[in-house]
Amino acid sequence: MKYQELYDLSIQNPEAFWAEQANQVDWFTQPQTLLSADAHGYPLWYKDGSLNACYLALDKHINDGYGDAVALIYDSPVTQTVKKYTYNEVKSEVARLAGGLISLGLKKGHTAVIYMPMIPQATFAMLACARIGVTHSVVFGGFAPHELAIRIDDCKPRVIITASSGIEIDRLIAYKPLVDEAIELAEHKPKKVVVLNRKLGARIPFKKYDVDYDALVYGSEEADCVSVESTHPLYVLYTSGTTGKPKGIVRDTGGYVTALKFSMQKIYGVQPGEVFWAASDVGWVVGHSYIVYGPLLNRNTTIVFEGKPIKTPDASTFWRVIAEHRVSVMFTAPTAIRAIKKEDPNGVFIKQYDLSCLRTQFLAGERCDVATLEWYREHIPIPAIDHWWQTESGWPMIANMMGVEYLPIKPGSSGKAVSGYNIVILGENGQELGPNEEGYVVIKLPLPPGTLLDIWNDNERFRAGYLTKFPGYYFSGDGGYKDEDGYIYITGRVDDVINVAGHRLSTAEMEEIVASHHSVAECAVIGINDELKGQIPLALVVTKLGEEIEHFQLQHEVVKLVREQIGAVASLRDVVVVNRLPKTRSGKILRKLLRSIADGENFQIPSTIDDEAIIGEVREVLELAKVGSYKG
Repeated sequence: MKYQELYDLSIQNPEAFWAEQANQVDWFTQPQTLLSADAHGYPLWYKDGSLNACYLALDKHINDGYGDAVALIYDSPVTQTVKKYTYNEVKSEVARLAGGLISLGLKKGHTAVIYMPMIPQATFAMLACARIGVTHSVVFGGFAPHELAIRIDDCKPRVIITASSGIEIDRLIAYKPLVDEAIELAEHKPKKVVVLNRKLGARIPFKKYDVDYDALVYGSEEADCVSVESTHPLYVLYTSGTTGKPKGIVRDTGGYVTALKFSMQKIYGVQPGEVFWAASDVGWVVGHSYIVYGPLLNRNTTIVFEGKPIKTPDASTFWRVIAEHRVSVMFTAPTAIRAIKKEDPNGVFIKQYDLSCLRTQFLAGERCDVATLEWYREHIPIPAIDHWWQTESGWPMIANMMGVEYLPIKPGSSGKAVSGYNIVILGENGQELGPNEEGYVVIKLPLPPGTLLDIWNDNERFRAGYLTKFPGYYFSGDGGYKDEDGYIYITGRVDDVINVAGHRLSTAEMEEIVASHHSVAECAVIGINDELKGQIPLALVVTKLGEEIEHFQLQHEVVKLVREQIGAVASLRDVVVVNRLPKTRSGKILRKLLRSIADGENFQIPSTIDDEAIIGEVREVLELAKVGSYKG
């Protein structure tokens, strides 16, 4: 079946289409109701079905005779470790950890936070929670205690599962003191903290709520899988919001596993038994969908990689992993390829490895620039596929569906709409726009299975953020356009969330932190283009009248504040002092104008600006500071 035929089926009769996909899943109770609605009228899939995601990822394959096949490869260049786990071995680890969690009082309906580096135990913890119906919330290990505390207060975990340390290239990061500080900051107090001692030398301050991971696992009996409803929250994953408060995206179980299995075969084009590598982190949605659940559901060997594309030890790391483990399909962010390109522009390292096993390279997490795409294809002559999706969707919305039909690649486009996603470009007044007209990227309801169910404990925010702007549509928050062939081009966020190396960060939250500095009167934090990371934040600050502080000192202190409260992932380095900020007559800061100035783009001066002279003032400051397009 060709792409267009499959896509048309999914849009014309979504219930029949997704009934067929649900038949590919081994349910405990086969759903009879395919499409319904929740109490607020939001579409739900498979509400009367029951199943267990951990069973489908592990037990099913063992029952089918694949217990001795390799399920997971742990490759850690930072610790010089490579270890392979069979399905039998992973199940044993997961089931005993699940039994241990039960002994700590966890049961179906409870929540647990996982704050771990890229190690197998992070995967085991996620699957152990799924096994017993505990909703997990993985928090990226790069976040500071303040950010972790916000998430603890929102999802109220009974248990936190962590490790003694993570490794950032060649630097040890002690996790346990960060967790302890977060618990002190949080109003909600978890009952227990399960700590894996990696024995790498990190300090592990003991608290009365601590439980040793190894002792818990090896002192526990294996727990069986618990049957959960299709709509049971498998996990809550926090993503930045424009208010500064992170949004807890709720993912169901039945729709998610159905969509992931479909995506592995039809989008990524991988067959059971092949090796699939998503070079991401379990703290992000890519890690949930395509390091843990997607590959294991499809019986693909997955790789847990603890390292970076460069400096662990050099820019050859990715190619070494692909060649050594015979990776068939890979997925990473354009940032990683840009970093490798910068270190090895002529592709010398690539020539040292046999990459004949690699069939397709997928790129996502941020917009992929044409130069990066062309560099990759020049040095590795395989399809390099840009595709687009969000934490909210949980799986790709726009792609080249390699398991269906390989369509011609148009650089700059993420491809065509994926089966199940009725993507439309709307104008400000809700009118559908024609080819090559830029507008809002929206998806006509119902969304396909696997997409967000709600925002944790905040349905009002869910509806206001995604469903209200254009009734009957999901509002993606991105702008873009379709060309005459149906290819979709994403032009960027229409709100104030920026994308730093694939990590979505709230400028509103950063502004709040920058504004807390005693010398700052007001500020604006914007995302500006960066060759390596896609976007990086730039803080423009106005100091308080009469305040005397050296610009270098102010920059140092503001950067330190953001690092302490958000983490190094924020990548804030540039802080410039301006006399005033461009505003509308009503007092709203013109952030889009600031971005255009910093990026050196053409722009129209807004008619609402209160003083056009500010534009020249800001440009002069950026030129002197050599920031953005003025680096020179």
